[in-house]
Amino acid sequence: MTDINDENQEDKPLDPVMEGVRRKMVKLQLISGGIMAVLFLAVLVSIVYKLTREEGGAQPVAASAPSLAVPSDQPLSLTANLPAGFRVTQTSLSGSQMLIYGETAAGERKAFVFDLALGRIIADVTLAGD
Repeated sequence: MTDINDENQEDKPLDPVMEGVRRKMVKLQLISGGIMAVLFLAVLVSIVYKLTREEGGAQPVAASAPSLAVPSDQPLSLTANLPAGFRVTQTSLSGSQMLIYGETAAGERKAFVFDLALGRIIADVTLAGD
């Protein structure tokens, strides 16, 4: 058996066309490797950014309203100005907002959102359909 690493077998130089193809392939490998390295660094930077940034970024509009502080010896005394003839059928409370659902005198179904911290109606929703 002959040994592949024989000293008699030397690498023959490539013809000029194949040498050009080899150089193009090496250049392509270096460029794609560089692009992959840059993208890998971008992923690492984004991970570090996500881990080190402060929590609680942008607050929703409703959460930026003043907080509701009720003294223990004095309850809140607020008035929600509803349309004349409005019949309340259901209410619901979430945080400092109260949903008032009912019907107008004309039979139209409506929902109002009353904010206790602001002391006013912040949404007037007309419900249509069956």
